[in-house]
Amino acid sequence: MKKETLFLKIAICILCIPVILLAFIGLPLLIREALDAFPKQLALIYIAFGSIYLSAIPFFTVVFQAFKLLLLIDKKEAFSKSAVHKLMIIKVSAFIISGLYVLTLPLFYMAAEYDDAPGVIIVGLIVIFAAFVVAIFAAVLEKLLANAILIKSENDLTI
Repeated sequence: MKKETLFLKIAICILCIPVILLAFIGLPLLIREALDAFPKQLALIYIAFGSIYLSAIPFFTVVFQAFKLLLLIDKKEAFSKSAVHKLMIIKVSAFIISGLYVLTLPLFYMAAEYDDAPGVIIVGLIVIFAAFVVAIFAAVLEKLLANAILIKSENDLTI
């Protein structure tokens, strides 16, 4: 079972690299440009970029819980209450990410108006809907896994 989840573990680790690079290299550059372009909108800029930085916390929570879920699968404990709890944490974290990026939509709108590029707003919406889809998928998996555990426990009690 470890070979099957190895690819997913590697993919999770590779997924973290762009987020780390964006947080430490890309966003400081974007903040400087936004402050130069919109000196009168300081509060909005700080709220928007603060929410982007805050979204890294639930993102890495999702990554960590997904990695722990893969470890449970490796140990053949996928049908456990611990797995359901990890899926619940993933669901809540993904909803938080989606909510935080809703706060950044005014920044995307300002950037689209400034550069006259309406496609910038679509980038913000894609992030919101991607996080929302992950949250919905985790919620469905959480319900399915909880039902499977219930059926398994009923079958274990049957003689």
